[in-house]
Amino acid sequence: MKKLILGLAVTASSLAFAQQTQKSSSNPVTFGVKGGMNVSSLSKDEGLDDQKSKIGFNAGVFANIPVAESFSIQPEVLYSQYGSKADYTVLGTKFSSSTKLDYITVPVMFQYNLIPNLFVEAGPEFGFMVSAKNKIKNENNGNSTTSDNYKDDLKTFNFGIGLGAGYYFTQNFGITARYVAGVTDIFKDNSGDAIRNNTFQVGLAYKFK
Repeated sequence: MKKLILGLAVTASSLAFAQQTQKSSSNPVTFGVKGGMNVSSLSKDEGLDDQKSKIGFNAGVFANIPVAESFSIQPEVLYSQYGSKADYTVLGTKFSSSTKLDYITVPVMFQYNLIPNLFVEAGPEFGFMVSAKNKIKNENNGNSTTSDNYKDDLKTFNFGIGLGAGYYFTQNFGITARYVAGVTDIFKDNSGDAIRNNTFQVGLAYKFK
């Protein structure tokens, strides 16, 4: 709960700063919506033979806050699907698993405009888990089970670092790409190597002007 409050406080502070900046800057604060595709995986688990990426989506809102001629801060609130797929073998039996992790994420990106319509960005992302499901299928007989309480094994807070870029074709409409590397181990009690979220995102953004 403390981490959720922290993430919301960061967003609220950024929006409050946005209001002050809008009053004092010739470049107005802009708000918008964005959405797109996630291509997610988990960092290498030596117990898995073959890991694959999982396709998901992200969608949400943002505020773009100019702080200098070429610099801006962009806090966002997104619904974002992470996870992975993997194959493994137990006593000669082949299994496949599909892990679906849903988060409310709060990225805070620091953006630099290389040219007026092209920017690069970097910044932290705070994630708060909404749900987690793990589906396991026995490839030998086709039977499958889904764990709805998989969230009990995982940490509800996730922290990552995002690096990305974007290009606006018009004042309102643009395309964005971002890679988010997880920093925190997603498992509560993990005695082995840390397992982290890794996600590549590509999508569209629309600014209200």
